[in-house]
Parts: sequence; structure tokens; C-alpha cells
Amino acid sequence: MCLAVPGKILDIKVSDGMRVGRVEFGGIARQVSLDFVPQAAVGDYVMVHVGFAISQVDRQEAERTRQVMANMQLLEGEADPGD
Repeated sequence: MCLAVPGKILDIKVSDGMRVGRVEFGGIARQVSLDFVPQAAVGDYVMVHVGFAISQVDRQEAERTRQVMANMQLLEGEADPGD
């Protein structure tokens, strides 16, 4: 099963030719590749799987997904949702 976690983009930069951003997941921020979501901007929400933002979602969808994942206890013990 693949699992993508919603997060909010805090900042964006280009590093070694790749578009990367610092994305917050419930208080934890991780660096994430943004190459698959070129339209995403600071303040937008993205779904992240193994360190790659794979789609952009609106805030309501991100919050709903996070709540469903929390209810299923999928977020407990997750030290690094960006990995």
C-alpha cells in the first residue's frame, strides 16, 4: 500500500537544479521535491510520498485526509512523513 501525507509548503527554492520546498506535516517540517507539482506555491497543500510531492490539494482536502489518517492511527509514531 502506498501512503501519501498532506502537508503545507512553507518555502520553495531551487537546489542542484531541482525545485524543493520545506513542507510542514503537523508541526514537523521536511524538505520535499516539488518537481511533480510545478504549479504549487508557498502556502499551497500537497500530498507527499517518499519525499516527493505527487499532487496538489486544497486546504480542506488536506485537513480531511489528515483527520482520516489520524482516526486510523496511521500518523502515530511517524518520525518522518517525508521519507
